[in-house]
Amino acid sequence: MPIFLGIDGGGTKTTCAVGDATRVLAMGEGAGSNIVRSGEGSARASLHEAIRNACAAAGVNLSAIDGVCIGAAGSARHGVSNLVHQIVAEILSCPIQIVGDMVIALNAAFGAGAGVIAIAGTGSIAYGRNAENTTARAGGRGFAISDEGSGHWVGRSSIARALRDYDAGKDSLLLTAILRDWPAASADELVRAANAVPPPDFARLFPTVLAAADTGESTAREVLSDAGAELAQLAKLVLERLFPHPETVVPVAMVGGVFRQSALVRQFFYNQVRAAFPQASVSPTVVEPVLGALELARSAALATSPNPGEAARLL
Repeated sequence: MPIFLGIDGGGTKTTCAVGDATRVLAMGEGAGSNIVRSGEGSARASLHEAIRNACAAAGVNLSAIDGVCIGAAGSARHGVSNLVHQIVAEILSCPIQIVGDMVIALNAAFGAGAGVIAIAGTGSIAYGRNAENTTARAGGRGFAISDEGSGHWVGRSSIARALRDYDAGKDSLLLTAILRDWPAASADELVRAANAVPPPDFARLFPTVLAAADTGESTAREVLSDAGAELAQLAKLVLERLFPHPETVVPVAMVGGVFRQSALVRQFFYNQVRAAFPQASVSPTVVEPVLGALELARSAALATSPNPGEAARLL
């Protein structure tokens, strides 16, 4: 029985799924493996860790893997794709397919069908495909100028708004929570840390903001509501380009940890997408991109199989 790997190389964590032709056998995780943000050494360690953990959980030797598909942020850059390929090829000798993280998420949500996804993890992007196989994207151009509604955006926005409350003389529970969880003992130290070079990991504050919002803290709830609205705006840009006819029913899916962990983000995203596009059918289930990567690994093996009988067996 052929064995395949699907890998979702995220900015915060790397997830690897081991499967045969029809089943998921086991999952494994590592730290974030976005090369642009983490660097080559960290990405290598995380990818190898996730692969080894998943294969160990499945009781599968690395030499038994027949194909792998990796969804990697920034893979459209030739150097990134080649480097990810080289890193994985250090421990696997099978065919290796590298695609964008939005490609595996779209496949997990809709297979080969039409639809639009909004991804919100450490970064963010909206991506879609219509019945004519035309694709479009919005956002996802990096922390400095884009990634609206992402974990990074939430953390950075929370600091900015908590300091605005501080300047207005308000007693900010969010600022208190941030100072507790950030390496800063005062508002002035927080300002220095937030403006450091290189920039700090703002996404690490996402759990802090979630916890504050759960207590009813108004600024934290405002940030998460705005994150949902920003993500809806990205999705709406893609919907407008790919599905201009209002009578077309369009499936829309949510992907990533920001959606998974925050009901408030999901609620505002759903409400704003539906208000602008009543024909949008927004799934309440948050998609797992790694399953799309696993399916693409299987599909690649079928497409390249020289033996029709083997292809039939894989099905």
